[in-house]
Amino acid sequence: MNPPRADRLQTFTWAAAGIALVGLFWLLGPILAPFVVGAVFAYICDPAVNWMVARRVPRALAVLLVIIALGLVLVTLALILVPMVYREGVMLMGRLPDLVEMFNAKVSPLLQARLGVRIQLDAAQFRQLIADNWSNAQDLVPIVLGHLKTGGMALIAFVANLFLIPLVMFYLLQEWPRLLTELQRIVPRPWLDRTMTIINDIDSVMSEFLRGQLSVMALLAVLYSLGLWLAGLNFWLPVGVLTGLLVFIPYVGYGGGLILAILAALLQAEGWPLLIGVGIVYGLGQLIESFLLTPYLVGERIGLHPLAVIFALMAFGQLFGFVGVLVALPVSAALLVGLREVRNAWFASPVYLGTQSTPVITQERD
Repeated sequence: MNPPRADRLQTFTWAAAGIALVGLFWLLGPILAPFVVGAVFAYICDPAVNWMVARRVPRALAVLLVIIALGLVLVTLALILVPMVYREGVMLMGRLPDLVEMFNAKVSPLLQARLGVRIQLDAAQFRQLIADNWSNAQDLVPIVLGHLKTGGMALIAFVANLFLIPLVMFYLLQEWPRLLTELQRIVPRPWLDRTMTIINDIDSVMSEFLRGQLSVMALLAVLYSLGLWLAGLNFWLPVGVLTGLLVFIPYVGYGGGLILAILAALLQAEGWPLLIGVGIVYGLGQLIESFLLTPYLVGERIGLHPLAVIFALMAFGQLFGFVGVLVALPVSAALLVGLREVRNAWFASPVYLGTQSTPVITQERD
């Protein structure tokens, strides 16, 4: 039996509204970044605000204290990491020709002997390139400041976003209970229970994944930093913290952190012992992450496979840029819950169960 005309019209209307909303999101992508960043931070910080409100702290004061605490953490990380990463970059540019000669002398013969591949880099060309474009690494600051002066509008937009993000966070965290109440009020009464169940499922998936992943990131940042310090790496703190932050992107984060650690070890020029120590640290870190931290803090029951996370980040980043990367995981969680609902509906459908009557075609005999 075909659905009534009103039901078909309603389905078409909701589908058209969804397509229009995606199109509007795509068109407004360049200006949505501060709002999306503020919404993501607000979602992460909401439990802390609720915890303080439950202890009779006024909600506005709780929101303000949480935002200040988050800002202090981010500023402290920036003040620690940026100067160290800058110094490491300066050292890398200064020692790049020596690293090229080391590659030609030690690594290239091994590649040729084992794989039959001959790779020789021109160290003199690298020296000339640095002399022409990077005569003094300390000139980077004036160059950056010069670009900031010429790109005044970009600088103004950046500063405006910095002020807009905490403002968005404040209003979202302050008005979150009222927003939930309004959402419940506008949902049609026959759909209310099912809608709230789906929203709670999405929140459960996102909270378990996102907050669990943040715990994994923090613990791995501590473990990698401590391990690299014990191994004797000079830049143990920035490399360890960056590795912990980058593990949010599965596989890519781990590989990027390992490359940073190897480069930092090569800059120290202490030979194989330091490189072996770095390899041991990252090998143990991968084992701890895969078999201890992720199963206990994130959990496999969430259903967001690492490959699905990578695909979502790349796909949404390609379609919507930086804003797409920010919303990739929330949208993926919503789609995951939606697919579960579709799967459950399919398993309960008469077509799957074979209880739907189907017309029997008979052929008349002459």
